[in-house]
Amino acid sequence: MTQSSPAQHRQGPRPLPFHLLTQASTLFSSRAVLPSWKNGSFAWKPHLRPAAEALRQALDGLDAEAFARALDAEAQRRMEGFLNGIEAYRAHPYRRALPEMPVVWQEGTTRLYDYALPGATGAVVLVIPSLVNRAYILDLTQRRSLMRYLAEKGLRPFLVDWDAPGPEEKKFGLDDYIRGRLGRVLDVVLTRAGRPSLVGYCMGGLLGLGLGILRQDDVRGVALLATPWDFHQPDTTQAKLCNAMRAPLEDAIAFNGELPVDVLQTLFTSIDPGGCERKFRAFAAMKQRSAKARDFVAMEDWLNDGVPLAGPVAKECLFDWYVDNAAARGMWSLGGTLMRPEKFIKPVLAMVPAKDRIVPPASALSLAGALPQARIRMVASGHIGMVTGRRAKSDVYGTLTKWLTRIAER
Repeated sequence: MTQSSPAQHRQGPRPLPFHLLTQASTLFSSRAVLPSWKNGSFAWKPHLRPAAEALRQALDGLDAEAFARALDAEAQRRMEGFLNGIEAYRAHPYRRALPEMPVVWQEGTTRLYDYALPGATGAVVLVIPSLVNRAYILDLTQRRSLMRYLAEKGLRPFLVDWDAPGPEEKKFGLDDYIRGRLGRVLDVVLTRAGRPSLVGYCMGGLLGLGLGILRQDDVRGVALLATPWDFHQPDTTQAKLCNAMRAPLEDAIAFNGELPVDVLQTLFTSIDPGGCERKFRAFAAMKQRSAKARDFVAMEDWLNDGVPLAGPVAKECLFDWYVDNAAARGMWSLGGTLMRPEKFIKPVLAMVPAKDRIVPPASALSLAGALPQARIRMVASGHIGMVTGRRAKSDVYGTLTKWLTRIAER
């Protein structure tokens, strides 16, 4: 996991054909809709109509042909910047190379890494990432690593690495992962180091909370980083998208035995379709030998090194959580036990990124508000920036370390 880069032959943002088609159709369709926009017949979304009308009036009277040429030139400029950014990313010399951490337990494709420094006596921490992304987002680079920061502060952190589902894991549901695999991971940590606090990032927070409810006496508390709960907050857009795509998604799962990486990446892209084009244009303008450029490449390598989601888990997440909102409605269960947050009475730290587009703050806050002993900390960052951004150490790592130390000393 930590020894070498996953991107020896970079192709670009994944899935590349989808991104190229999306950006080309978006940028070059502007000219096609120009006539209907100018005569007022274009169907804008309600919240965009006032701004669109104000812009139309501001441009009224301009030379139509000159404006059309300027529009074409701007679309061409942005597309060239996007393509230049992809080429720069492909050619960048950065490759991830961090010291390998010891594996203290393995079952199937799941591994447990021990990050503690020799002689460490601080709080025991079990860190749980999402099932849909590689675990090394929490150990991205030497400078941007939550795991190494915890270790440097004297704590004893363990990291779960789910890896891609193998033949056995393809049959797993959430119950198999949480009560089964994660339960056995907890047993290993209890034996090796003592009672831990759990730290869950994104979907990993739901896995950790589930384990915490089931094994409350064996954990000190749970820290939730950007963890969703109410999947219909602040609106039902994502739920409607999953429901509309239910048949093809189920077909993809049935055919592959899992939800493929490129399908997952496409779903994530739908949250902000223009985000990929903007960030690669910005990257093209960076000094390619700068620390900022290296950080960009490290992040993109991780984003493009995704893992598929086991078939049963994919159905539970997409249709039970997103479409039916089972967790927030109190209908999500593990081994016959309903996962009701009010059942967890141990300390909780809920860190909620204020600029999160993947897990909207309203979704995460609904969980924090239902936990009896939750302390809420808003973070001025996005979903990934909270664990890898330039302010992650001050805004997240430090606060989390103090909280973990405090509840371990009780």
